[in-house]
Amino acid sequence: MTDVYIYDALRTPRGKGRNDGSLHEVTALRLSSLTLNAIQSRNNLSGHAVEDVIWGNVTQVGEQGACLARSAVLASDLDESIPGLSINRFCASGLEAVNLAANQVRGGAGEGYIAGGVESMSRVPMASDGGAIAVDPSITFDQYFVPQGIGADIIATEYGFSRDQGDALAVESQKRAKIAWDENRFSKSIIPVEDINGITILAHDEFMRPGTDMQSLGALKPSFKDQGEAMPGFDKIAMMKYPHL
Repeated sequence: MTDVYIYDALRTPRGKGRNDGSLHEVTALRLSSLTLNAIQSRNNLSGHAVEDVIWGNVTQVGEQGACLARSAVLASDLDESIPGLSINRFCASGLEAVNLAANQVRGGAGEGYIAGGVESMSRVPMASDGGAIAVDPSITFDQYFVPQGIGADIIATEYGFSRDQGDALAVESQKRAKIAWDENRFSKSIIPVEDINGITILAHDEFMRPGTDMQSLGALKPSFKDQGEAMPGFDKIAMMKYPHL
């Protein structure tokens, strides 16, 4: 099989996924085209150097619908002949897009791909696309399921990860993120988001909280405890599968 290499990697800063976030007025299409343009310009890509653009995107509805990957190509400076593929594997969509592109090269289907993902949760809220898994009870007749958050709590309990351990990891992650920003470690991988007038809207990850400590995290309510108790049957389903918990 052909060896596969990641030649370049960049992203826009992460904004708050709320209406008061800096990127609320910027569409996922705009974020995508900015990223594609940056990849194209700094690598001097010719029109035929890219076989396909594979884009992970979970909520494919409204302004994120109708194959956002292809729309992003048309809105960017890439050659309009380049196709686009939007995929959804929920939280792993962007990663899976990269995996798929790598496997295309490995299998000989092409030589060069752009892969990544985008999501504007402030403009296209999670679950706004509906979906059978949320509204069709026939799925639960034979296959019981719980949301990912409750599943994460099950995994943590099953394998002995305590609340304090999780909080400690979060605190350390915030500390490392601050150090990385202070030392300009993201200087080659972050592209600022500008408006149509060239004014910078956001150049830095917006939701960093370097002052986070164990005390502040310990004061927060468990994220999914109430959901498991209040939503119909989630805790009971979990205990059916894992009665020892």
